[in-house]
Amino acid sequence: MNQLKSTDGTIYVVILPSKKAENVDLSSFFSTLIMYHNWLLIGPPGTGKTMLVKRMPSILPPMTDKEALEVTKIYSASGKLIDRSSLMRTRSFRAPHHTISPAGLVGGGTIPKPGEVSLSHRGILFLDELPEFTRMALEVLRQPLEDRHVTIARARAVYTFPSHFILAAAMNPCPCGYYGTQTEGNACTCSPAKIVHYRSKISGPLLDRIDLHVEVPKPSYSQLKERTNHLSSKEMLIQVMRAHQRQQQRYAGTGIQHNNELSGKRMRQICHLTPEGDQLLSASFEALGLSARAHDRILRLALTIADLEESDSIQPQHLAEAIQYRNLDKKQRIEEIEI
Repeated sequence: MNQLKSTDGTIYVVILPSKKAENVDLSSFFSTLIMYHNWLLIGPPGTGKTMLVKRMPSILPPMTDKEALEVTKIYSASGKLIDRSSLMRTRSFRAPHHTISPAGLVGGGTIPKPGEVSLSHRGILFLDELPEFTRMALEVLRQPLEDRHVTIARARAVYTFPSHFILAAAMNPCPCGYYGTQTEGNACTCSPAKIVHYRSKISGPLLDRIDLHVEVPKPSYSQLKERTNHLSSKEMLIQVMRAHQRQQQRYAGTGIQHNNELSGKRMRQICHLTPEGDQLLSASFEALGLSARAHDRILRLALTIADLEESDSIQPQHLAEAIQYRNLDKKQRIEEIEI
């Protein structure tokens, strides 16, 4: 744990990811997940990871005419357009099985057709049981996640398909699913070597491209019965739309639509940090062994959190929250498994 004290005496705490997940209220940051950032849910079976993802389309902003036209063109090219009399107005939600091939994900064929990453354009691509996908299938996601398009070359032509999507993934902490949440009824049966092998199926470069690594703990019986005042989908949609409008106003005329598209000089100008925030990020950069890409993603995520709270600047608490979501960036993420 690192503590940083600001000039006004406020103490900000950076808690490094622990082996045991704490019980958290996922609805408190559900809006953050949907704001065009890629994310990964980690938790034992039956904690509601898949259910959360399937609820996401209900709080997505409606598509613009330009977005609807882009999606309609993709589905027309793939032969999946059902109604040819109007544009597609519903954002895509694609959830391919983990046996899918690399070509099925990015597209292919003698005459290439769009794959799942393009069919998810302006929508959500959900990969459940992430480590069960083949290593090759996962690695082909790196380029479309970074460039937001896929290029497929053939002898006679080169095809380019857009692939600007939200990657939502879910996984268990180990092959049996109960590492870190053992009870008398469900004890982890995996050896340390088996857990390391399971987690190593997801490469560092791919994790670098995922903004949020969120632990979903197993709820207790009392929590299941407890009546809480969580935000409804309608309330979260209102919050998301406000943040969405702030971003549209900020980037008007720049060709940028959302915070996750920021880079270079413009990102440094917009994501200005206070001295306390800069100190906080510096300490976390070394403690978590962050890459330059992860550093930039933390800044963009902190800006989104500030937008959701209708703040005009990134405050240290926004940055601290963004850092907390980089749960798998810990230098010792393999060594933390007790041997």
